[in-house]
This record gives sequence, structure tokens and C-alpha cells, in this order.
Amino acid sequence: MDSPGGRRRSFLAQGAGMLALATLGAKGSSAAAPAERILSFHNLHTGESLQAPYWVQGQYVPETLGAIDHLLRDHRTGDVMPIDRSLLDLVYAITSRLDARGPVQVISGYRSPATNRALHARSNGVASHSLHMEGRAIDLRLDGRDLSLLRDTARALHGGGVGFYPQSGFVHVDTGRLRSWTGA
Repeated sequence: MDSPGGRRRSFLAQGAGMLALATLGAKGSSAAAPAERILSFHNLHTGESLQAPYWVQGQYVPETLGAIDHLLRDHRTGDVMPIDRSLLDLVYAITSRLDARGPVQVISGYRSPATNRALHARSNGVASHSLHMEGRAIDLRLDGRDLSLLRDTARALHGGGVGFYPQSGFVHVDTGRLRSWTGA
């Protein structure tokens, strides 16, 4: 049975997608929500790319979700984890807000516990209980968009945690509790 805190986190994570999409209309457009949501990813470690609708007519597209899960796998081990659908909705909201034309450049999606332990041992910038291990976090950047604008947009959507890593050239976005930080 879930703890009260676990149920609350689950409720908040599920609401993040709805909140993110609701704020899309805040761009000043009175247009209805799109009939499909398309995401475009490029994994910088594997060289793999994908552009496909992941949501059509109110339904997630299982084939696309499987392809996204595979593309965002732990590139070190090959392990695949279902990516939180609220995270995908949040990434969609960010790219829509920023009118991003190119793919989301993925630095890190899912991380296996073994990979996370190894990275944590080498860097205090890697959380020992990272949401990457649950498929609830992504480290990304957008070609042609300033990292600080990406960070500010993610923060404004209130979908979860936002980490800003200007020296490393990425922004961390997750569907955990609301918080923000700056790393190296």
C-alpha cells in the first residue's frame, strides 16, 4: 500500500503533465490543444534520433512510447525503463513554449542503479537516489536556445525539479518535487 507521501507524489506527478499542457495556452494563443503531440529526440551518446507523435487524439501511442523508452535507455548498460509519461508531457510543454524546431538533445535519460552508483562515486553532482533511475528525469539542451531560457521555461511550468548546469551545457528536468539548483 502506498504511503500518504507516495500517493501525493504520484498525484502531483500525474498532474504535472496536465499542468504543463494547460500552460501551453498561456502563450497568448486561443487555439485549442493540438490533436497530436510530437516529440523529437537526439541521443548524444548513441547518435540515435526519433521524431514521432507520442500522443494522438487523447491517447498515448504505445509504439512511440516504446521507441522513446529505448532511445532514452541507459547507454552504458543497454537497460531500458519506461519513461514517465508526465516527463514526456513536460518536455513537450517546454519545447512548445520555446517553439523549438530541432530535436531535444539528450545527455541522460534513464540510468540503471549500477550506472548511477558509478557516476555518484565519481561526482558529488549525481544524486545517490536520482530520479533518472525511475525514468522520471532527463538531462537535455535545445539547439539554438540559451540554457538559461530553457531553465527559466522549465521552472515556470512547475512540473518538478530543474537543475541548471551551465558549465556542462545542459538542464536537468524531472517530475519530482518542485525545487531548483545550479550545478557545474
